[in-house]
Amino acid sequence: MVDFSTATEREALCGFLDQQRDALMRKVQGVSDADARRTPTASALSLLGLLKHSTVWEQRWFQAIVAGRELPDGWPETRQDGASDDFVVGDDDTVEHWLAAYDDEAAASRQITDGMALDDRCARTDLIDENLRWVLLHLIEETARHAGHADIIRETLDGTRGM
Repeated sequence: MVDFSTATEREALCGFLDQQRDALMRKVQGVSDADARRTPTASALSLLGLLKHSTVWEQRWFQAIVAGRELPDGWPETRQDGASDDFVVGDDDTVEHWLAAYDDEAAASRQITDGMALDDRCARTDLIDENLRWVLLHLIEETARHAGHADIIRETLDGTRGM
């Protein structure tokens, strides 16, 4: 569990997001690659798919949308309409790789947000005309949702319970 201060709005928002990131990572840690690919519920979601998706969107939200950086994959200019494949995992996707990638993206996000005020607008207003506060709240919501999905999947896989 991540320990954080709620003395300021910024500390609270960043702390709650870090707490949800940690919860998601803990649900995937200690699971084999084979089990992390399994979809044991009525949903098509897997632990590895959730982690991969969260990594991709962590990067897109903070590096591309908030900071306006160009991404190696060319997103959003290369995006395709329709279903996203960021939940899809292949034989080359591993728990070790995606845990490290997610941790790296979260660190990059923290570095970006450290230099911003909560009212600062996103650089990519062509994608969304919101401020950093809105993005942090949105990512708390999304990451918590995926951590909850991961909690159910992990319990189904091996009985591990609790965030």
